[in-house]
Parts: sequence; structure tokens; C-alpha cells
Amino acid sequence: MTDKNKDVATMSYEQARDELVKVVAELEAGSATLESSMQLWERGEALADKCEQWLSGARASLDKAAKAKKTSAE
Repeated sequence: MTDKNKDVATMSYEQARDELVKVVAELEAGSATLESSMQLWERGEALADKCEQWLSGARASLDKAAKAKKTSAE
């Protein structure tokens, strides 16, 4: 993660997702310069990684809860 994207580390899932949507829309518009597009791409990658971290954590918590419920039911 570049210094410009350090703030992503402290974002909630919703913040990262919402900003990622904006980055994708800006890239899809195609009006950015090559340099700006590269910066947006890097930002988008950092935001997508943060979203994946949140989702993986949620998945692990759900799996743990399901396993605990199954164990207590036996």
C-alpha cells in the first residue's frame, strides 16, 4: 500500500466499499489521464483488499459460530 492509501487501513467495510464504487465509476468514465488512472487503480486495489479483509473476517466469525453451535448441539 502506498503512502497515499494508508488511510484505507482504518476504513470500515462500508467506507471502503462506497469509495471503491466511486473509483470504479471514475475509471469507467475514461476521462482521467494515464497517471491519474494508475493512481485510481492503485487506490481501488487497496480498497478492494480492505473489503476482502472485512469479508474474510466476517466469514471466519460465522464459521466459528456455526462450528460452536454444532458442537454444543451434539
